[in-house]
Amino acid sequence: MKDQELNFEGVERQPLRQFTEKAYLDYSMYVILDRALPALGDGLKPVQRRIIYAMSELALSAGNKHKKSARTVGDVIGKFHPHGDSACYEAMVHMAQPFTYRYPIVDGQGNWGSTDDPKSFAAMRYTEARLTRYADLLLGELGNGTVDFGPNFDGTLDEPLLLPARLPNLLLNGTSGIAVGMATDVPPHNLREVANACIHLLDSPDATTRDLMKFVKGPDLPTGAEIVSSRTELAAFYETGSGSYRARATWEQDDDTGNIIITTLPHQVSGSKLQEQIAQQVRDKKLPMVDDIRDESDHENPTRIVIIPRSNRVDVPQLMAHLFATTDLERSYRVNLNIIGLEGRPQVMGLKGLLSQWLQFRLLTVRRRLQHRLDKVLRRLHLLDGLLIVFLNLDEVIRIIRTEDEPKPVLIARFGLSDDQAEMILDTKLRHLAKLEEMKIREEQAELAAERDGLQSVLGSEEKLRALVRGELSADAKEFGDDRRSKLVEREAAQAIEEADLVVNEPVTVVLSTGGFVRAAKGHEIDAASLSYKTGDACLAAVRGRSTQQVVFMDSTGRSYSLPAHTLPSARGQGEPLSGRLDPPDGARFAGVAVGDAEDLWLLASDAGYGFTVRLSQLHSRNRAGKAIFNLTDGAQVLPMVPVPAADALVAAVNTEGRLLVFPVSELPEMPRGKGNKLFGIPTKKAEAREELLVAVAVVPAGGKLMVWCGDRPMTLSARDLDDYRGERAQRGAMLSRNYRKVDRIEALAPGQG
Repeated sequence: MKDQELNFEGVERQPLRQFTEKAYLDYSMYVILDRALPALGDGLKPVQRRIIYAMSELALSAGNKHKKSARTVGDVIGKFHPHGDSACYEAMVHMAQPFTYRYPIVDGQGNWGSTDDPKSFAAMRYTEARLTRYADLLLGELGNGTVDFGPNFDGTLDEPLLLPARLPNLLLNGTSGIAVGMATDVPPHNLREVANACIHLLDSPDATTRDLMKFVKGPDLPTGAEIVSSRTELAAFYETGSGSYRARATWEQDDDTGNIIITTLPHQVSGSKLQEQIAQQVRDKKLPMVDDIRDESDHENPTRIVIIPRSNRVDVPQLMAHLFATTDLERSYRVNLNIIGLEGRPQVMGLKGLLSQWLQFRLLTVRRRLQHRLDKVLRRLHLLDGLLIVFLNLDEVIRIIRTEDEPKPVLIARFGLSDDQAEMILDTKLRHLAKLEEMKIREEQAELAAERDGLQSVLGSEEKLRALVRGELSADAKEFGDDRRSKLVEREAAQAIEEADLVVNEPVTVVLSTGGFVRAAKGHEIDAASLSYKTGDACLAAVRGRSTQQVVFMDSTGRSYSLPAHTLPSARGQGEPLSGRLDPPDGARFAGVAVGDAEDLWLLASDAGYGFTVRLSQLHSRNRAGKAIFNLTDGAQVLPMVPVPAADALVAAVNTEGRLLVFPVSELPEMPRGKGNKLFGIPTKKAEAREELLVAVAVVPAGGKLMVWCGDRPMTLSARDLDDYRGERAQRGAMLSRNYRKVDRIEALAPGQG
């Protein structure tokens, strides 16, 4: 089948693959060239160019009165840009926002948005607009034959294909856009710096990017702030056309109150969203050194965000470094100088390539302006020659006009006039002809002749043309330029404060219930048993530690989990279920809790009589599903973990028959994971049938005591009493007294305690 053919009804047919490929390519090129990417010459996208041109056609110059924005948008979409009115109006708003454009092109009256919410502008029927004085740099030479015009979308009007910009607006205001398969991100710059770089490049075409960076020192953002990237980073994207840079807010500290006052924000950063970011950290207890934050911005101080430290002992530079690293107080901006060059194709340019091509555009524009003016001067001189002939032969000219049916050929033949001269004489009113004065004609001829010679001299000399462009750049820089807003301060990348360093170091007691609910109470003088529990729930274990430490949980399957102590819910309530923050296996329950320093030693034991010691750091896990630590025998259950206070401590183990065994903890191996060694001599058959189990274990420090609980009845065994139950690991131990053989739990007491 051929690629294209006609059927019997005369309808063209072609393969779907060919049709879709062509349609997509056409769409892609339209988006790239006519919507998303700016042109090098004037630095504008088509919609921006059409808005500015339409406003100039409506006589909305800086010296005239404002007109409703809806009037401008109507002209734009009706004459030049057949797209949505909201998108067109938004493009117009951006050109009017002083916090979006470094040098606004549109001067607006009404609500045109704010830095907090750039899209909070009023509807186009409420706002009014006109062009700014800066727009003269784009439109001032439009009527001087400087650029080409083309038909609009329906061919009824002509519109400029480019505006004759007198400065590289692309770099001054920057732009961003996403096309098909490519994007552009051009940062704004300072007008004086860019103009001086252009002048230097005119004088020294061989200048390097490093040479130009003596003038263009870096981006200059509309909102100020600091450019904190190194000169090497800036040079990288100026050389290649792609890269990034970092901008940081500026702040100061009030000497009287100690409050931190943020005075400028990076470009496109919302003050309200920034406050929400900081407030969220305060709510999450990740910023305990901040007491409050408030916005004191007003008309005189567009940005004034006050951060109130909790005390005067707060390390303010460290706090600000943390905020720079974790909030929009510091932002990284992508740079991609992808633009449509003079030949009409998109390309990524470095600083020198961009300025060099723009200077070509500017030189061509000025040449066309001068040639256009020269053509008008030559035509006027030619017409003045005809007027002089008329003045010298006025009576004869009037006679010919009055008596001849076709005076034009007679005048041409009689006085040797050109067609244009004869046409001009015939179009002149008689009274004007009668008032012709030779002196005025000759004076105008002399002025125009001098102007002609000057224009021809400039057009005939490349050096004079460059000198003219140089002078105009210098004059424009003086008239429209201003000081740099964004300071260039090379700073190291900000580092966030470690989460543990942000937490107030205070004593806490972590309480785990039998139902898997956890909570943390401030202080160590907490009676866990007296706390309120849900119906059917009770205290399983309580451990003392610090708010800066990790809390380890062990489930009944032998898996360990860890959570920061300061993130646990307060003990004012009944706690929260651990299953909401951790993912234990189905059917597992939480059986123990531990907290302390990473190198602390803890004893793990199962009711099957096996156990080992392990460093707390080995039990830490960042995974919600935890990690396997204890290899349990079939049916075995994990007992609550107990700390090992010292190497000379004693392990106390009691079984369901009321037997107590005490032996040195040094007889147990230290392991990162595994099954462990036998702690208590439970016969194999009874162990397999689970007829005899280990009830509880404790580690008693040297000289300490052991409390044995049978229901509510405690029995205290002194260090001397414990000698009666001493033995070797894995032995059966000795029977407790008759009334204390149904043991519920045992508790170790330090010397002098209890």
